[in-house]
Formats: sequence, structure tokens, C-alpha cells
Amino acid sequence: MLRETLHGTGVALVTPFSADLEIDYHALTRLIDFVVRGGVEYIVTLGTTGETPTLSREEKMDLIRFTYDQVNGKVPVVVGIGGNNTEELVKDLEKFPLEKATAVLSASPYYSKPSQEGLFAHYKVLAEASPKPILLYNVPSRTGRNISAATTIRLAKEVDNIAGIKEASGDMVQCMQIIRDRPEDFLVVSGDDALAFPQIACGMDGVISVAANSFPGNFAEMVRAALKGELVTARMINDQLLEGYDLLFAENNPAGVKAALAELGIIQNFLRLPLVPLSENLNQKLRSYLAKNFSLEV
Repeated sequence: MLRETLHGTGVALVTPFSADLEIDYHALTRLIDFVVRGGVEYIVTLGTTGETPTLSREEKMDLIRFTYDQVNGKVPVVVGIGGNNTEELVKDLEKFPLEKATAVLSASPYYSKPSQEGLFAHYKVLAEASPKPILLYNVPSRTGRNISAATTIRLAKEVDNIAGIKEASGDMVQCMQIIRDRPEDFLVVSGDDALAFPQIACGMDGVISVAANSFPGNFAEMVRAALKGELVTARMINDQLLEGYDLLFAENNPAGVKAALAELGIIQNFLRLPLVPLSENLNQKLRSYLAKNFSLEV
């Protein structure tokens, strides 16, 4: 049951690049080791935080295989396969190396703005084609269309291979409706680092996090405390992280978290266009925050 396997903190890995903008696999090794040692419960490769729109299909397949090899069974691996071309996604589900994946995280179609019926039909086709359970990913701030609570619950109840959702609408009422109405075995995790604590308190099973790239130990500890109902402890840790959330997402994701990881000496601070590094003023604020709070975590 994915509610047990993917209980806690998943980290949506960034894709490190070298100065020539090729994938930096040495840095990716350091990053995977860092987050696993930090105590995250699972890893997500090819999430949108990994700049997947700028990766070729060959690069994506290489990243999946490399992540499996580097993780080496220490934690589960979830693979991101999402987009707005349903037919092409079906081909990816057939061709990508998913044999070692625990699940597939699939962001809802962007730009096209399908109706709720279109979203249902899209995910039903993907679920039928996928060799692994599908996790919906609702992030309307990026895709332009919200997956309603009613559509999520319909997919959960009517489509066998739909196993959960990463819910990043920011709508707490919608989140509570999904938690209330979901089937018992349906995984619901937060997709908003800054809302993960209150959403877990409402009944979510954890979070797929960006921030856990840069401070995995503290973030995963906060999530575990919240899941155990130790809300005073969780709130104390979360209070320390609030400024970090603001700094990481102030300009762009993953520009913020890549800047933080560069300050920690784990990766180099390079992104593929159209993304660019943080402005120097914001980078200095982030540098000060990390020096004050996380200098000993590496």
C-alpha cells in the first residue's frame, strides 16, 4: 500500500548541471547521498523541480537509471512522467525504465486547460498504460487548471491504478475534502513545503518536497513529528524553516534551491534557460539564512 511505502518526506530532486550545462552526475551522487543521509523516506526523479521540460528523452532515461543505481534500494524511487500530450506520455510509460520504480508521479496537463472530464479521461488512459501506480500531481499555479476534489475522488474510486495525489493547489478546503472522501488506501501528500505542516495535521500522509533538497534533516524531522501528532515539536522546526521557504521560492523554482545547494557545496549553481540563477541580492539573503541555521548539516 503506497500510504505505507510513501509515508513521510519525498524529495523532488533537482538536476545538477556543469558549466557546459551537461548533467553533472558527480554532483547528483552527492545530492542523493545528502538527502538519504538526511533521512528522507523516498526520492522523486524527473519531477518538475528537475527542470524536466529542458531534458531530452535520452537524458531522462539516463537519469532514471542512474538514480536507481545510486539509491541502490535504500529508499523507494518515484519517477515523474507528466505533460499535456497524452499519446506521448503513453509511449514514455511503455519505454522508460520503470521496473524499479515504486510509482509514477504525473503532473496534470499544462497550457491546454482541459475540462474536468478531459482531466479524468487523460489520467484514465495513463493509468491503463502504466506498469506502476499513478500519483496525480495537481499544481494549478503552473498548469493553469485545477484538478477539483470531485475529479480526484472520482479517479481514486473508479480507476484502479490511480493510487494517490500530490496536492499543490494551496486550497486548504479542497485538501480537506480530498482527505475526507478518499478511499482508505489512497495516498494524499502535500506539494507545498510551506503548507506541509498544517496539511499533515489535517490528515495528509506526508509531502513531496523541494526544500528537502537543501535541508533534508530538519525538514524530514518536522514531517515525522507532525505525522506522529507531535505538533509542538513540528511547529518549532517549521517556524525555523519558514524564512527558508520564502527565500527558496521568491523568484523561481528550482533557482532558489539550486542556489542553496551551491552554497552548501553539493552542486554548482547552473540552470538551463529559460531559468536563470537567483539575483545577487536574494542569493545573499539565502546565504545568510543558511549560514545561520544549516552550516553544520552537510
